[in-house]
Amino acid sequence: MKTWQDEIREAFRTPTELAGHLGLSLADLPALPAGADFPLLVPRAFAERMEPGNPRDPLLLQVWPDVREAQALPEELTDPVGDGGARKVDGLLHKYRGRVLLVTTGACAVHCRYCFRQNFPYEAVPHAASRWDAALEYIASDPSIREVLLSGGDPLTLPPAVLEGLVSRLEAIPHLETLRIHTRLPVVLPSRIDDGFCQMLEGSRLRAVVVLHANHAREIDAEVEAACARMRAAGTTLLNQSVLLAGVNDSVAALEALSRRLWDGGVLPYYLHALDRVKGASRFLVEDARAHAAMEELRERLPGYLVPRLVREIEGEGSKTPL
Repeated sequence: MKTWQDEIREAFRTPTELAGHLGLSLADLPALPAGADFPLLVPRAFAERMEPGNPRDPLLLQVWPDVREAQALPEELTDPVGDGGARKVDGLLHKYRGRVLLVTTGACAVHCRYCFRQNFPYEAVPHAASRWDAALEYIASDPSIREVLLSGGDPLTLPPAVLEGLVSRLEAIPHLETLRIHTRLPVVLPSRIDDGFCQMLEGSRLRAVVVLHANHAREIDAEVEAACARMRAAGTTLLNQSVLLAGVNDSVAALEALSRRLWDGGVLPYYLHALDRVKGASRFLVEDARAHAAMEELRERLPGYLVPRLVREIEGEGSKTPL
């Protein structure tokens, strides 16, 4: 039986492979060379939800290394959200009062083309248990910190023993109350949500919050719903954050379908992010006026608890900025 680690090893890694699987050619979708700095990486479980023969499939567009990425605009940045200025010690970002973020790894199970951390200096991220000492000492020294966010990359790509060891050390800091895990794996690789992970969540003294990342209703299938059910059974609060992406989910119908599909799976819509102006991602940009109009109509269609908050992350601000 394949493990989730096997599934990552067997993921699509070149445009030719993925296009062939979908019955497409590189003439349909011009791509960056296979050796690009931010290469294609797509688990087969996620690719199976794409529509064969459709070069405009909304799941495919999120991961396809389009040649337009090489045409960066002057306003696009390698660090669009100011991670560099928020770094306090290796692996730790402190932007907002009461909470800190640990960049646990540079590895992901999927490479999303709009990722704001694709240029992050991951060489500075701790790669051994002892190298987390400085980050943990920083947290322990500040009793105002009540919540720790695990991010990356994707923290669920860490070996389970490494992840559990880090969580155990966080649990030993008395003033911490909440563990929040930001991850795309339950969506793109639901097999990762296994008994061991759920037991870790259920057994922790910290309140567990898992923030998923799905942008389109078709990303959520029966296996994703089952993974969410396992996490809910472990007492975990499930939220979702999306990015507003042209050609993917920039219609009211797509946003409504996503919120309803999330709710069917027991996940509450949380944030809808305006695109971070990361280098090479301009094809996904949705102008603010269109975003506002879509949100107005979405509020008319959905109960308030299913309407995500439209926000932008602005460097130096004390929270996400509502739009």
